[in-house]
Amino acid sequence: MPEPRSLPVWQVWAVRTASAQRPARDNYLYPAERSGTEPIDFIVFVASCGDELVVIDTGFSREAGERRGRELELSAADAVRAVGLEPGSVRTVVLSHLHYDHAGNVDDFPDAQVVLQRAELEYAAGPAMRHHRLSHFFEVDDVVTVIRRLFAGTVTAVDGRHDVAPGFELHLVAGHTRGLQVARIHTERGWIVLACDGVHYFDNIAGRNPFPALVDLEQVLDGYERIEALADSPAHIVPGHDPQLFTRYDLVASDAGHVIAALHTSPTGVGGGTS
Repeated sequence: MPEPRSLPVWQVWAVRTASAQRPARDNYLYPAERSGTEPIDFIVFVASCGDELVVIDTGFSREAGERRGRELELSAADAVRAVGLEPGSVRTVVLSHLHYDHAGNVDDFPDAQVVLQRAELEYAAGPAMRHHRLSHFFEVDDVVTVIRRLFAGTVTAVDGRHDVAPGFELHLVAGHTRGLQVARIHTERGWIVLACDGVHYFDNIAGRNPFPALVDLEQVLDGYERIEALADSPAHIVPGHDPQLFTRYDLVASDAGHVIAALHTSPTGVGGGTS
């Protein structure tokens, strides 16, 4: 394996595309005395290195948001524009998993190759979806879009570890769904891990207290260990929904008022990036 100094250096941004309030106790499998509400942010990640432009997760569609009481602020294409890049230049879309808030808007990038785990495709299109307790996290239209793209030859289904490009790796962790994957990306500050829904909030992994939406608790807990091993430090782990991302990292200036964090730079805000 090449030494880190010989690897390309990626830039990675977190773009908030929506936000909502949830009962705080609903965000932890063991809520104890938690009370009140806790915000949850919905995030599209954008990664760039030279001519390579990758989107990691595509948020939820406006239609799905309206049905579920979520107000979409930015589409996935808008998130790319927000960091000053062109959606038409996106070559790869990585889907961490196929839940509605991560796999809408895929057709914002008609020329991109969509990369997801084979286990996730089989799970979301398989018999487990006859159970509403599992299927309600998915939007049928999103899954059908991915299957149509598969037939069109613009989906790559991978098994476990996969290199998107030098310095950009995918790793299967599962647990939250059968095929959840995380992205390990080499940046100027070292290897960061976009944990997506492998870690929803910093407190989930710090307290080994998972977000309650899961199919295998053991895999979720094993996934925390795997994510920690892949990241250069706890400060290199990026949860998928925590609003603290936008206080722990410097925000990118945006004339339009978009909320964007540069994850390739060291955290400097509240919490210092520790978890």
